[in-house]
Amino acid sequence: MKYSFTMFLATGFFSGYLPKAPGTWASLVALPLWLALSFLSPLSYCLTLVAVFFLGWFVTGEAEKILDQRDPGCAAIDEIFGMFITLFAAPRSWTAVILGFLLFRFFDIVKPFPVSWLDRHINGGLGIMLDDAMAGIYAFLALRLLLFAVGQL
Repeated sequence: MKYSFTMFLATGFFSGYLPKAPGTWASLVALPLWLALSFLSPLSYCLTLVAVFFLGWFVTGEAEKILDQRDPGCAAIDEIFGMFITLFAAPRSWTAVILGFLLFRFFDIVKPFPVSWLDRHINGGLGIMLDDAMAGIYAFLALRLLLFAVGQL
């Protein structure tokens, strides 16, 4: 299929096709990827974030066209991106990873303002990526506060 590599990326390595809660599956897929990225310098990590954002913007926009559907549920690279934001410069510990995962899923599902606004008002691949970026920022800040509170930061 002409678009298979695009859909492979857009669906978070096909994790978006897994049954029940594809965003949760994609968030789990992000964890070993994050572990590999966590050894990068902060600058290299940030450059990787920029690259993943633009790649995600493109492939999720293409996925919308391929599937003829706005913000298709199987598009999951945005969850991977949100987890990468959440875990930016986090310690490589089970506590940080589990808290980061739970916090990102919370903010991605609950969608507090402006996550909900971005989700409803920005269309295309940009909108798909931005609401998860904002959920990731909220989760990053909450994770930092919690890790500081328990003395792991």
